Formats: sequence, structure tokens, C-alpha cells
Amino acid sequence: MKKIVTTFKLFAVISVLTLIACQDENTEPVQETAVAKVSADLKKEITPGLKVVPDNVQTQINDSKSNLEKYLKNDLQITGINNLGKLASQRGIEISQNLISDREQFTAEGNILAPETVKVGKIGTLFSGDQLSEAQKGIKESASEQIKTGTDVLEISWNYKGQQFNSLCFYNESGIIWDNVFAGLVMMDIRGNSEVSPIEAQAKVSSKWFKEWWTAKWLWGSKRGEIGYKITIYYSGSTVSNVDVSDWGNISLGKAKSESKITKRTGAYGQCRYALGLCTPTGSLSFNSSNFSVSFSGLGSNIVSNGTKSLYP
Repeated sequence: MKKIVTTFKLFAVISVLTLIACQDENTEPVQETAVAKVSADLKKEITPGLKVVPDNVQTQINDSKSNLEKYLKNDLQITGINNLGKLASQRGIEISQNLISDREQFTAEGNILAPETVKVGKIGTLFSGDQLSEAQKGIKESASEQIKTGTDVLEISWNYKGQQFNSLCFYNESGIIWDNVFAGLVMMDIRGNSEVSPIEAQAKVSSKWFKEWWTAKWLWGSKRGEIGYKITIYYSGSTVSNVDVSDWGNISLGKAKSESKITKRTGAYGQCRYALGLCTPTGSLSFNSSNFSVSFSGLGSNIVSNGTKSLYP
């Protein structure tokens, strides 16, 4: 009898351990299963498209691979692509927007020219609280402007420091128009660029200008956005009689702001103030007129430049 009781106890312990193990196995994939279901639903809204990725898209991917290898070494790599087809319905667009902004989807942010700024991970891991809501809203809104019926869809495989993940990449005849990783990463020289009017022209005309700008590029190297300002002075001898100033800001898949004003119009020199900023979809920019400055909030790749420029004859 004692032997039977002992055997029963052993069986009970094994049953409990087996149940716990099954629970542990089932805990992790809860969110993943939801995402997988949405992915399956999306594939129902896709019709066969091009069997081969167009040359311009393949070039963008190849050039991105080269730049990632050059600046991030082997930290982030594109390991494969799978052409899924074309979005065939409005429902497919809605599923796409919900899928790419899901907290379990991967995204990236940072400037690959400054590797220490690069972050890659699930949206729900990189962002939390209000920042998570803002990031998801920014992704969905930016993507909604690009993803239309008839858009082609790729699935890109990535390796980030040994971690494997996939992203949905949308493209049309002009090239890639959305991918969480491509949209979040940029190439930016934070020192900016500047240019002055040619010296030979200054002797012939009574004007002089100075221009300064900052440029953001896609991972494949082409221009994505720019912020800048230009100040021009009009003078006679050593006296400034008038000043002009202009500003600009633009970016694809992101946000930009630019403001400028003249602070000294006549006298020994001309002067302006400028407030400039651009960022990727997961962040926000705001302009404060009281201190004449642009500020960035949230998380994402960004350039903000506020300052004063004086120009002498």
C-alpha cells in the first residue's frame, strides 16, 4: 500500500511540472500569435505581383546593405527579402497600418553616422506610456499617406546583433515608400553645411549672402530631407541698408519645422535668428515663439538647430 501511495505522489509531481512547463511555453507567444494572425489576414488581401524586385528597389536595398556594413559593421544586417505581392483592397491597407504600428513589431531609430544613437527593437520595448502612443500614431499617420491600393509588399529579414526579425516593406514604381527600419534610421552630418556668396561677385554688387543647412539621407544615400536658412545683406561701403532672410524645412516620412526673423536690419551688420528642426515619424517638433526656438520631443532620429547669424559687409 505504501508503495502505491509513493508512486501516486511521484505521478502527481510529474503532472504538475508538466502543466507548469506547458504554461511557460504558452505564455511567450500570446502577443506573437495576435501579430501572426494579422499577418495571415494581410496575406489574404495581397494578390500576386512582380516575381522579381524592380532594379531601383534592389539598388536601394543593396546600397543600404553597403552603408549599414560601413557604419554599423555587422550590428544590423539585411539577410533576405521575400516579394509578397500587391495590396488589393482597402482592408489590406488598414491591416497594414495596424500591423506596422503594433507594439510587437520591430522598428529602429538613430543616425547611422553616429552608431551610438542607433536603437533597434520592438515598438513596445523602445517606447512606453505617452511616447508609445505618440510613436504608434506617428507611424500610422505617415504610412497612411504612402500605402495605397496596388502598392507592392516585401518582407525583409534582418539580423540585429544576433536577433532575427522581419519587417514589412512597401514600394511602388518610384522605390521604397515605407518600412519601419528604413523610416526610422537616417544618415545625417550634424555639423551641417554652409556657403557664402562668391568673392568676385561682392566687388560688383552691393549685396552679400550666407546660407547654412542640414541634410538627412535615406539609408541608401539619396536625400530625404533638409532644414536651412539664408541671410542676405544689402550695403554701401561699410553700412548695411537692408536685410532679407528665408528658411526651409522638409522631410519624407517625418516632420519638419523652420522659422526665421530679422533682428538687425541696418547699421554696421545685418542679423537674423533661425529655428529649425526635422525628425522621423516617431517624434514631434514644436516651435516656441516667445524664445524663438524649435524643440524635439518623444523618441526618434532628429536634427534641431536654433541660433543667431550676423553678416558684415
